[in-house]
Amino acid sequence: PMAAGAGAFAWAAFPAMPTRRVYCSAVHRDGQLFVLGGCGGGGRALGTAEVLDLPTQRWTTLPPLPTPRAGAAALTLGKQILVVGGVDVAQSPLASVEVYHVDEGKWEKKAALAQPSMGISAVQRDGAIYALGGMGADTSPQALVRVYEPAKDHWQPLPSMPTPCYGASAFLQGNKIFVLVSRLCAGGRQGKLPVTAFEAFDLETRSWTRYPCVPSRRAFAACAMVDGVVFSLGGLQQPGPHNFYSRPHFVNTVEMFDPAQGAWSKPSRAIRMREKRADFVAGCLGGRVVAVGGLGNQSCPLDSVEGFSLSQKKWEPLPPMPTGRCSCSSCPAPSLLFVIGGVAQGPSGAVEALCLREVP
Repeated sequence: PMAAGAGAFAWAAFPAMPTRRVYCSAVHRDGQLFVLGGCGGGGRALGTAEVLDLPTQRWTTLPPLPTPRAGAAALTLGKQILVVGGVDVAQSPLASVEVYHVDEGKWEKKAALAQPSMGISAVQRDGAIYALGGMGADTSPQALVRVYEPAKDHWQPLPSMPTPCYGASAFLQGNKIFVLVSRLCAGGRQGKLPVTAFEAFDLETRSWTRYPCVPSRRAFAACAMVDGVVFSLGGLQQPGPHNFYSRPHFVNTVEMFDPAQGAWSKPSRAIRMREKRADFVAGCLGGRVVAVGGLGNQSCPLDSVEGFSLSQKKWEPLPPMPTGRCSCSSCPAPSLLFVIGGVAQGPSGAVEALCLREVP
């Protein structure tokens, strides 16, 4: 499939959220963008729930979440929106699970997780929700995998992940869930060393496969999948052990894993991003991997955007986002990629979407 040309991309700016926030959870359902929880200006978890109706471009305030939370996993299930885990106002991980009934306009508590957890990665397949990893109250990463079946309102444990993780990227491809782990762990006198792991859970056999690790160790890399190829992009590179007093630096590294070949591409100068960045939004739109905003070597967050086409093997500049931001939430929708909230000078209320123009 041909990737869309750089000229096919444009930004749509929507009215700002009534509540500025970072680490919110966003889902798109049927022409509506739901934004749930997050952290406000004081850094406290919010119960605020707001919905943007895309056709009318109007925000409506919904009943608040029964449990204020930030960094929760959120997914749509039919006419319900499921919110799982995250942290509460005291910054403690949550086990609680709540569902918003879109038609009835009300929240309902559901079966809680067996253990409190923040930074869960979640995917939905055939009406079941799979929740992977997370971080518990003891701040160590979890290897837990659990599946939720709404009809039974029950979380069932599945075989644990080979690598405990939180804040991992999870992608559903066929009957496999690919999980890309890129996190810091405490290590010796070098302080925090990134852990990188790449593994897949087969939903049919309910077993895990470990793939080769991401070749270059980076923290806060962003991940995306396009045409079955997994991308690990940018992030912060730790200095080598010989100069462990120097500061981490932003990189524009790009590595690709093709499951068909079972190997990572060698890092190559030719396919590096144009901009060194971390804490940015990565997604897939118009057959391209896109990298949006984030933090770089400038004093303020980046507004630059770039897109990579697999066929041409190169990055091209795309229109910059109207509000430069980092730590944004993102949410895919048909022919749109929403970039929500985050940090500009403080918490941002900006809601903007990179979209594909109707090219005649």
